[in-house]
Amino acid sequence: MPRFWDVVLPCGYDGAHKTAGNATIYKLPDGRRVLRLSRFETSNGPDVQVYMVAAPDALDNASVTSAGFVNVGALKGNKGDQNYDLPSELDLAKYRSVTIWCRRFGVNFGSAPLTQQN
Repeated sequence: MPRFWDVVLPCGYDGAHKTAGNATIYKLPDGRRVLRLSRFETSNGPDVQVYMVAAPDALDNASVTSAGFVNVGALKGNKGDQNYDLPSELDLAKYRSVTIWCRRFGVNFGSAPLTQQN
């Protein structure tokens, strides 16, 4: 699978909870795009979501809420590899960081910018 975007979490910001792993966006042969979290680990929490944020980096809670975001799904687990289908209309030139977000408390568990790989 071609890899288009890649980042190692965390990239300068742990947020409310230590978060680590790799985040990669793959373009599948059928044109769909998938965000893959691998070697991923964060804390347990209530209503934790995966967001693509419309900013080069989501350095704090306010960055996420003020820049805008697209929710790509509930976190599937606090440890291990997991995939999230990205909406076909998601503009990766605009949504350039991934954030692990606790919706219940409005807290950024951790985030990192995505950079395009050629």
